Amino acid sequence: MASVLQNIPADDSVLIRVTHANIKSFSADIRFSLQVTVEAVKEKLWKKCGTSVSSMRLELYDDTGAKISDLSDNTRPFGFYSPHDGYRLHVIDTDPSSVTSGGWLEDTSLVEKYTISEEAYDKRDGTFRKFKEKLACKSATDYEAKICDNYMEDLCAHIKVGDRCQVELGERRGIVKFVGQAETLAPGFWVGVQYDEPVGKHDGMVKGKRYFSCPPLHGGMVRPDKVKVGDYPERDPFEEEEI
Repeated sequence: MASVLQNIPADDSVLIRVTHANIKSFSADIRFSLQVTVEAVKEKLWKKCGTSVSSMRLELYDDTGAKISDLSDNTRPFGFYSPHDGYRLHVIDTDPSSVTSGGWLEDTSLVEKYTISEEAYDKRDGTFRKFKEKLACKSATDYEAKICDNYMEDLCAHIKVGDRCQVELGERRGIVKFVGQAETLAPGFWVGVQYDEPVGKHDGMVKGKRYFSCPPLHGGMVRPDKVKVGDYPERDPFEEEEI
């Protein structure tokens, strides 16, 4: 064995195409060192395709599709079988009860679908739906959480349609075009802004619902705590900062 390893450059490796007998859609280009043993190759492939080392049989094919050899000796270095870039390793799973057998990893129709009623789902804790509800009211008090539709309503008392404003995150300026609840967004109150420049995301229509009208890419919907109203005139685009 030592003499075999001595004939293989320590830094030599090859790029091999890997296929699997049970997983028709599996195809991957993997680089292997010629110094590693066949068993180490199988260990690496086990992590890729799920076939255990003890149940894995490997066949080596050249770039014309002709079979070169069976990698039957786990103790030999991979380079002993003279693989080259572009050759193919074909994985055969000999375990009839393997997770890869019978098409289970590819045909989802073979998997029994689990269903749950809406009523039962609503009673469960830790669901994604409950997470979204908590996220929408994450800054609310216990009382506000029960009436989440009123979230941040108090902050809208000083914000009126037509007010000039400045929005956090970039200090974007514009004019208030909408104040109220937005049914297509999260519960609570929102402020619709028409920005002076095309730094928005829409024209006042959000998820199929029109809340106000403005030029394309000038509209934004933000929470009231992100909006400051006051004397915020339009910036002169040609104004240069003093150095």
